[in-house]
Amino acid sequence: MKNEKQTCSWLTGDPLLMKYHDNEWGVPLHNDRKLFEFLVLEGFQAGLSWLSVLRKRVNFRKAFDGFDFNKVARYDKRKTNSLLKDSGIIRNRLKIEGAVANAKAFIEVRKEFGTFDKYIWGFTEGKPLNNGFRSLKELPARTELSDLISKDLKKRGFKFVGSTIVYAHMQATGMVVIEKFGNIH
Repeated sequence: MKNEKQTCSWLTGDPLLMKYHDNEWGVPLHNDRKLFEFLVLEGFQAGLSWLSVLRKRVNFRKAFDGFDFNKVARYDKRKTNSLLKDSGIIRNRLKIEGAVANAKAFIEVRKEFGTFDKYIWGFTEGKPLNNGFRSLKELPARTELSDLISKDLKKRGFKFVGSTIVYAHMQATGMVVIEKFGNIH
């Protein structure tokens, strides 16, 4: 059989979502700033649709200094309060404070491992995992590995990193793949 690309059930036909799906989602990502961006955005997505986050992504980048984790780690109460007034982002105090806590924890991980990339991809020995799922219907919301990573991230001070969020992060950043007639997502 020839290779086919299966359309994900979460696609709505929205051009922004389609562009994200076709160009970013599931592509192995090894850039610390982008990994931080995805981690923060996944946290903001909790309880909402990914499309809601994508529509505000440009605003998030501006509000969070291009996801420069060194700058975000220095955010104080005044900056947090200004973010709560920014209608261009998702205004949730716990998620904003979580992003700041995550920046601090991210920096500590980088001190220990050299890069966050080395740390997070270390869970998969540096290469995408094929969990053997042959269709999107088989894809779980979490796995034993996402449970393990979530537990480790929480131990290191990260917020909004439950197993479901971590597994979504793993999919988004290409740490896991689904195969059917080749690599699909």
